[in-house]
Amino acid sequence: MSPADGFEDGTGAGAPRPGVGRSHGGVRFQVPEPAVGFGGDAGAGVSRPGVGAAVSGDGGLAPASPGRGAVSVQRAGSVAGFRGGARGDAPRPCAGAASGDQGPEPAPDFVGGARQAVPQPGSVPDPAAAPSQDPPPDLRLVGPAVAAWVAAALALGASPFAVTLVCTVALAMVAVLLARHRTSATAVALAAGLLCACAGATAGALAGTAAHRGLLPQLARRAAEVTLEATVTGDPRTARAGATVVLEADATRLDGPAGTAALRTPVLVLADRHSWLDLLPSTRLRLTGRLTLPTRGGSADRIAAVVRVAGQEPPHVIAPPTALQRAAARLRSGLRRATDGLAPDARALLPGLVVGDTSRIPADLDDAFRATDLTHLLAVSGGNFTILLALLIGPSHLSARAERRGIAARLGLPLRLTALLGGALSLGFVVVCRPDPSVLRAAACGLITLLALGTGRRRSLLPALAAAVLLLVLFDPWLARSYGFLLSVLATAALLTLAPRWSEALQRRGVRPRLAEALAAAGAAQAVCGPVIALLAAQVSLVAVPCNLLSEPAVAAATVLGFAAMAAAPVALPAAKCLAWLAGWPASWTAVVARTGAALPGAALPWPAGWPGCLLLAAVTAAAVLAARRVRLLRRPWVCAGLALLLLLAVVRPAPLTRVVTGWPPSGWRLAVCDVGQGDALVLAAGEGTAVVVDAGPDPHAVDGCLRGLQVERVPLLVLSHFHADHVDGLPGVLHGRAVGMIETTPFARPPGRAAFVRRAAAQAGVPVAEGAAGERRRLGDLSWEVLWPPPAGTSAAAEDGPNDASLVLLVRTAGLTLLLLGDLEPPAQQALVEAYPGLPPVDVLKVAHHGSAHQDAQLLRALHPRLALISVGAHNRYGHPAAATVAALKAQGAAVLRTDTDGAVAVTGSATAVTAGRGRRRRTGARCRGCVAWCKTDSWIPPVSMPTSVASAFNARPPPMRRRCASSNSGTSSPCRSRTCRSIWERRSCWRARPSWRRWCRPGAAASAMSSTAPSPTC
Repeated sequence: MSPADGFEDGTGAGAPRPGVGRSHGGVRFQVPEPAVGFGGDAGAGVSRPGVGAAVSGDGGLAPASPGRGAVSVQRAGSVAGFRGGARGDAPRPCAGAASGDQGPEPAPDFVGGARQAVPQPGSVPDPAAAPSQDPPPDLRLVGPAVAAWVAAALALGASPFAVTLVCTVALAMVAVLLARHRTSATAVALAAGLLCACAGATAGALAGTAAHRGLLPQLARRAAEVTLEATVTGDPRTARAGATVVLEADATRLDGPAGTAALRTPVLVLADRHSWLDLLPSTRLRLTGRLTLPTRGGSADRIAAVVRVAGQEPPHVIAPPTALQRAAARLRSGLRRATDGLAPDARALLPGLVVGDTSRIPADLDDAFRATDLTHLLAVSGGNFTILLALLIGPSHLSARAERRGIAARLGLPLRLTALLGGALSLGFVVVCRPDPSVLRAAACGLITLLALGTGRRRSLLPALAAAVLLLVLFDPWLARSYGFLLSVLATAALLTLAPRWSEALQRRGVRPRLAEALAAAGAAQAVCGPVIALLAAQVSLVAVPCNLLSEPAVAAATVLGFAAMAAAPVALPAAKCLAWLAGWPASWTAVVARTGAALPGAALPWPAGWPGCLLLAAVTAAAVLAARRVRLLRRPWVCAGLALLLLLAVVRPAPLTRVVTGWPPSGWRLAVCDVGQGDALVLAAGEGTAVVVDAGPDPHAVDGCLRGLQVERVPLLVLSHFHADHVDGLPGVLHGRAVGMIETTPFARPPGRAAFVRRAAAQAGVPVAEGAAGERRRLGDLSWEVLWPPPAGTSAAAEDGPNDASLVLLVRTAGLTLLLLGDLEPPAQQALVEAYPGLPPVDVLKVAHHGSAHQDAQLLRALHPRLALISVGAHNRYGHPAAATVAALKAQGAAVLRTDTDGAVAVTGSATAVTAGRGRRRRTGARCRGCVAWCKTDSWIPPVSMPTSVASAFNARPPPMRRRCASSNSGTSSPCRSRTCRSIWERRSCWRARPSWRRWCRPGAAASAMSSTAPSPTC
């Protein structure tokens, strides 16, 4: 018979179903179908059962029978009679087998490069002793893909001469290898890797030269004003402040001082009109603006110049978008219309889950997704694409039968036509969801898999992933430096390699298969991607795995229903709204999981940023996995339960346990000053879990963490002394997860932008807003307070001097203590306050005005005569707060001075006879900006501003083992010691907020004296 008889011919006609006997000339045998893989981030490994076949005396095939003495050959991972290799369309019968009991031993068989055991004639194969049916992973393309990736990433910033020299040497090595070791598999693999590395380096050098050495960068260095024609390449978006529209485009024509030139260079366009938000990709524009160089780092490296559009004119469109982009825009806008009536979280989240449209997601929800490592749900990737392909060719977990399931099978479409439809679906998916790195990776994997499907070849996800990486890096070398692309590839590789093994290990310990697969997938992805996330976020999420497990079923349901709603919206909007309403329930559940996980006290663990932190977490993760494997952790359920309990306690941090371990908050606290950086946030205790909050600081995360640490769940009143950002920008953090009764503000609504922000946030939370004025008195249990300032409008001019002088001033009495909270009053308002209240009594606790600035009224300090002075101030702020003169004046009045930059959060307890203060842990602030995090070799965070000479001296006075790692600085300089590596980073970055580590080695009290440039250098 012909070797191909009875096998699939690639057209889909007459192809047998897996496991179904098929006869040929009276002979019946099994023909399993090859497996199909999807291009998603999650893939299911499918075992291919071996088929026993006996070779009869007449050369035909007959079923193996123990009693006939036939030679039974068990093959793992391939069709019976197939030799190992990538092709599955040219089977040939195995040679070397003879019939009869005395026949010679059959030749050893190799499948996929692995030697397979062949049972002796007449033996019965033992299923328990059979070799593993999963073929070994095909890693032949992994090396070349990684080589091209690394070479492209390095060549993007290298000189063309260096790249040419290295490629020449590499090509010479390839020639030598192939000439001397042509038949060596190792030499061939090494040559392939070198060739791919040369290709990646060449592509990277060309892309880097075009971006950094072209005509536009030269004009940008001179800040030239030019007229450009550009094609929009991405969706316009607003900066987080909301005032500027940002869009990416390719400049195609330049009209400058030197004439006209044709080019194709990526630029970033900044405009001030919101009409620019309506532009679609592929729209051609003509714009006039001034060129500037972009800030290098992260995704900005691929931008050649920034174009700041002059004036407030709307965009000048010279060519509309393509029909394909208009169709995609209709689908995206239809999905947004379908979600308009949903709950706020579902309305914002559903377009992001389906097509990656995050334009509606509020900042607090985005922060919650980041804290729980759920941001991958908003970056459309393989999960969404797998769902689309499953509709066409069947579910991914039945990949061995994929082409026999789904819509294509029901319509009777042949394989090649099915593959063509899948390719068209892939391209449409990229257009609708936009060509982000994860989308491109998923689509490339899917196209390669569909190509194998259409040609009848064996499908395997790991080679498809490697091939996709290789092709994408050569097509767009800037992907080699994309963290989104890196995370997508790492997550997919983890799901293809680690997750199946971990799932099998869990199932052997009695865990149900579905739960084991979910646990293994979430754990493997987190273990591999965690170091990269730590590099970017300077933290490690302790709730990522449980949050992903809880959200996974809801995300799948929301995505399927969301796709259906998007498809129905252009033709039947009511039906789309019904589908969106159904999808809104799982989407809301996902938002609840993210917000709840982010609200846990121990949701995130601070971690060193930059590559050292990344490598440290990778080493810790690898050590933990190896230790668990070595001690056989899964065989010790009590140890596993104990570790899980410890992790749960670390995340939940019950109040009694936290108070015992940390001593925070102290029992009976009456006032707490939160460490929120350069800003104010004060908390007045008003009962168990209840407090009045005065100001919210500049950072929602900081004030939210402080209130969680104090176990504050109810805020009857939130007082905002004035509308400066360092007092109101943390408002969402106070509103998050708490019952807030009312917000009271100053009547002086300046600056207007911040006042509008407060009103919007309050309206979204359903909290009323009222204005306070002098003479107002309130009481809440043992807590009472009186508003002393500002006076009613028109009665004094002091409040008209600026927002600071319009601050609400509160005189508070609680548990026998008298406290005065001065806001940011300046000396004119302080003098007016003394004149308005000549009988102002001395106070026990004073919240010093304006973060301890030098602008203080001496008469007011003498009248108050505080016993304890509290200064809320950020470390190394650029204002020089607190002033040394202010600290000295307070100490001259006999006050103990505590400040949040050196003492951390402060809680006040006591009575009229004694006042004590407990100190919480200082808040460690690190760089949390996109694409510009790094860890200094000196074991310290780089300070953001120059420090006094005495502080630099204290920094250099550390023990010699630490000092040797840092280049010393002269005592006369005003900048601290920084290593050469950190100095280069410092020159390029401008978003650092840090706490230097010199305080770790200084004795208590030395740091405070070192803040004054005239104080003696502290001894360490």
